[in-house]
This record gives sequence, structure tokens and C-alpha cells, in this order.
Amino acid sequence: MMALIVQIFRWCVQPCRWQPKLFPLVLVLLMSWGIVLSSGALKPAVAQSTFSDLQNAWARDCIHALVQRQLMRGYGDGTFRPDAVVTRAEFASMVSNAFPALSPVRRPAAFKDVPPGYWASNAIQSAYQKGFLSGYTQDQFNPGAPIARAQALGALAAGLRYETTQPIAQTLSAFTDRTNIPGYAQTAIAAAVEHGLVVNYPHTSQLNPTQPMSRAGMAVALCRALPDLAATVPAAYVISPIAAQPQPTIQPISQSTQPTSQPATAPRTEIRGVWITNVDSAVLFDSAVLKDAVQQLAQLNFNTLYPVVWNWGYTTYPSAVAKQAIGASTDPRPIGLDGRNALAELVQQGHQHGIAVIPWFEFGFMAPEDSALAIRHPDWLTQKQDGTTVWQEGIYPRVWLNPFKPEVQQFIQDLILELVNNYNIDGIQLDDHFGLPYEFGYDDYTVQLYQRENQGKSPPTNPKDPGWVRWRADKITRFTAQLFQAIKARKNDVLLTLSPNNDDFSYNNSLQDWTTWQQQGLIEELVLQVYGDDLRTFTAQLNTPAIQTARRHIPTGVGILTGLRNRPVPMQRIREQIQAVRQQGFAGVSFFFYETLWHLAAEPERDRKAVLQSLFSSPVPRPNVIQGWTPPN
Repeated sequence: MMALIVQIFRWCVQPCRWQPKLFPLVLVLLMSWGIVLSSGALKPAVAQSTFSDLQNAWARDCIHALVQRQLMRGYGDGTFRPDAVVTRAEFASMVSNAFPALSPVRRPAAFKDVPPGYWASNAIQSAYQKGFLSGYTQDQFNPGAPIARAQALGALAAGLRYETTQPIAQTLSAFTDRTNIPGYAQTAIAAAVEHGLVVNYPHTSQLNPTQPMSRAGMAVALCRALPDLAATVPAAYVISPIAAQPQPTIQPISQSTQPTSQPATAPRTEIRGVWITNVDSAVLFDSAVLKDAVQQLAQLNFNTLYPVVWNWGYTTYPSAVAKQAIGASTDPRPIGLDGRNALAELVQQGHQHGIAVIPWFEFGFMAPEDSALAIRHPDWLTQKQDGTTVWQEGIYPRVWLNPFKPEVQQFIQDLILELVNNYNIDGIQLDDHFGLPYEFGYDDYTVQLYQRENQGKSPPTNPKDPGWVRWRADKITRFTAQLFQAIKARKNDVLLTLSPNNDDFSYNNSLQDWTTWQQQGLIEELVLQVYGDDLRTFTAQLNTPAIQTARRHIPTGVGILTGLRNRPVPMQRIREQIQAVRQQGFAGVSFFFYETLWHLAAEPERDRKAVLQSLFSSPVPRPNVIQGWTPPN
């Protein structure tokens, strides 16, 4: 049969016998034989619902469903080969076919090893533009390389725009081999777990992040990502499928269930804060909207605003420092910042209502890969051991300014002192990005600095080597001390505050040793990010020794998630978390973020405001360690 097909094909393509009408017949015969043209060669691929090697396979139902949709194919010998390795090109092809409606988030890229005639060139461009995959290097895709499980799961979560709401360290603690998860993939893997994307067979506690992704493993990941196919994967092997769990029934909050007054244990001072973002929020971009927001918060007895002033490689206020370093005095992308000073408006209106304003440096040392800052100052960037600079955060490729370089330290310090000098602000807030992912620090400058201070030795090849982690963390601590002293030299009453992750994750993954900062008196307020859903887990995060120690020395509040753009949080959960914070004697709360307090929510605005009004029934001052603050018993 095969010989006959080949003869027909040769007969058709001879110039003297060109018969285009016979080509459909030839193609049908070729496909029936299970052959497709790929990479310039003939590769087997059969789309069928039964395979000889899937009779008792654990992922059989999912694989059959994908084959019926033509999202995966088998081989010409009647096998599926579930244990075969998936390459980067094959991964790109699968996700491009499975999610055709996703919109691009990047411009096309030119990869030298993916010529226009390559079998997966269109799929690779599609996967790249949609944010599933980045290049192996700047101009190389490496399409034939196997894709590791961590890379595949992380890329799938990134392309689907999955986000985390729980502490990453807590989520990843489900895996006994969590220390093998590369730092760049940890956030995306945690998001994949939260959305029920991660399937481990046969041992559910082993992610095997560095092993190549198999065809069966890729199949079940795709099925879990496709809502109508999720149930085809055996539930016993799905890790924490939060997206598939029953969500709390959202009901109108009746007056009968609302407390009529604050609990008797409500503190005399309390942080009642909210982060003001420039993402999924229009507050900063319109003077009238900003004024109305501050007025509403004042009516609900809020006393602290944390407005973002530094992210995406730009400032949200007119900055002479940014103009000189970046070429733009404010973020030029959104409409509404040009020609006005949103921060000045916010400070004025906040203080009119007795609300403290503490500008928030959200991005710290981080910047987008394609930002003007990164492009103008490539020598400011630090590197990983392989010489690359990109750190993937969800769908966004980031780079990191080198916190050890004097030029970078001067730039960050100048931005902060610019605010201290020019605005009547109450403090400066740094967050979890005021550090460095542990994989970084292998750039020439840092390597030479380490060698000078360590008898000519090069940094350890293990990025988690305890001594190497300590050396870098201590450098960031010294810069924090320098920054603290510079702020106090200008205005002693301006607080230096921090909103970090838990101490273990901050130190080991972000080189941010905030427990030492607190012990040395370098931070004067702490707002710990605790974004868990489960009340027991939420409370457990408050009981770690480092947090308990910190709250006895400085005002220590808790960051509470009020929702994300596509994930509302029920007000009942928010109320329970506020009460738990109060019961344990913490200094207060801050909510992430303003728009989800009552706008981006499933419950009526008036009901959510009523709960906040009941919890914050009368105004109280915020604690301030400079003005005299009594630690809890």
C-alpha cells in the first residue's frame, strides 16, 4: 500500500504529468497511513480514540478527549507513547491549538533557529506572543529541546494569566521536592496549583520539576486547563484544585448578620490602610475620581493610603530623577497622568481628611524587560549564572537592577529622597521586590566584588549556598541602613515601612532579611502580606516567631486580600480575617486593593461598605512608633 502511494505521489509531481486534481486523493491516502509532513521529514501522527499502549493508562480518558478534539495525536503504529518527551516546539503547538482565542501580550520575535519554513514556526510565534513561552536566549528558541515540567506548568499558568492569592511558600509546601523548583517558576507553579493545573502521578507529593514533561503529563495539564475536560483527569492526582472546589455562596449581607459595633477589644490605635494601584484601577488617572475615593475612605474611617509611585519602570508622579535616568518624568502609557501631579493631589486631600499618605515603591529593584530603564541602562542589570537577565513573573518577563551597584543604589535613593524633600508625606513603603531573587548576582560586577571580599574565590555555583545567600542579603541590608539614614537626615518624622512576604520566603528566595532590618531599627512599620483563603492557614501565618517578635517592637499590621479583577473575595471572609488580626493584637490591616473593596466585587457596594462601617465604626489614629507607641502585651 505504501509503495503504491509513493508511486502515485511521484507520478503527480513530475512536470510532464502535473495533476493538481489528484493531490486531495494523495493527501487523504497519506493521512490514512498516519503520516504528516513535519520539519522537512515524514513523521507519524494518528488521530484516533484508542491506542495499544493506553489500555490501562491512568490518563487514558483525558488523552482520548484531546485526541478527539485534534489537540494531540498518536503515532502511525497505533501507539500514543505517553512517556515520550515533549519538546518546546511541541509544547508551543499544543497550547496554540488549545487556546486560540487568547490575545497577544507581546510583539513578534525573530528566532534564528526557527526559520519561516519550520513546521512549528507559526505556533512558536503564537505561543511567544500570547505569553506562554519566552526565547531560550534573546534570539534563540531552541525548539527541539525537551521542556521540563516546571517550565511547562509555569508557562501554561503564565499564558493563561493565572495569579496567586495565597503565600507562595505555603502553596509549594505540598511538594517534598519543592527546593528543586527554579526560582523563576515558583510564582507561576503556585498559581498553577491554586487553579488545579498541577497533576502528579504516581506520587502526589513529588512535582519532579526538573524532569522533562511527558506526553501524558502534558495531556492532563491541558485537560485541567480546559474547563469541560477537567473532570477527565483522576481527581486523586490533582494537587489542591482550588479552581474546582466549591466557592462560598455569595449572598447579600443582611443587617441582622452585621455586628452593630466594634468588638470591645478593638484597639485605641489601628492601621486602617488600603493600597492604591495603577493596575485595574482608574483612581490615579482622574482628579475627580481620586477626590471621591479619598472622601469615601474618610467616611469609612480609613486612616492610611499607600499609593503606588514606582512600578513598570516608571514613576506615577512628575520626577526629575526619572526624567534624567529614563527619559520620562512620569509613566507615559496611561492617559491621565500627564500634565498633573496625582501624588500631590492625594497628599493634599488625604491630609484634609486626617489620612496619612505613605507612597509605595511597588517594583523596588525590578523592572520590565522592555522598559526604557532596562534598555537605557543594561549595565545596571544583574544576571543569573547562565548569563541571562530575564526573570519570568507570570506572563511578564522582568529584569532586576543590581542592588549591589552604586549607580543603582543612588538611583533608588534619589527617587525616594525626591519624595521626602518635595512632598509632605508620612512615610515611604518598600515591599517584597526590594530584594533580589536568589538566582541572580552572577554578573561581572558582583562576581568581582565577591572575589575582592573573599580571597579571590568565585561565588558558589549553587545559588542557594548559605554563605552566598548571606553575603548578598547582608549587602541589601547595608543599603537599607544607608537609605534609612538618608531619609532621617532629611525628615526624621518620615517613616520607613515595609510590606514583605513571610520571613523564611523573603530571606531564602528574595535575599530580603527583614528580621535583621527590624532588629536593627531600620523599619518602623511592618505590613505582612497574608493573602490566604482559609482562616486557619491565615491565622497560622500570624503566629511565626519572626512576626510575633516584630509586633512587639514596631507597629505590625496584616495585608488582607479584598479581591482581584477576576476573583472577588466574599466580605464574610474579609470580616473574619480582620477580627482574627484584632484578636491576636496586631496593629491593624491594609487591603489589597482599593477597587476590590466594593467596586470589583460580587456583592452589592452598599453591603460591603456597611460591613466596613461596622468594623471601623469610629475614627482612631494610626500607631506611630516615632510619636510614641505602646507595644501589645
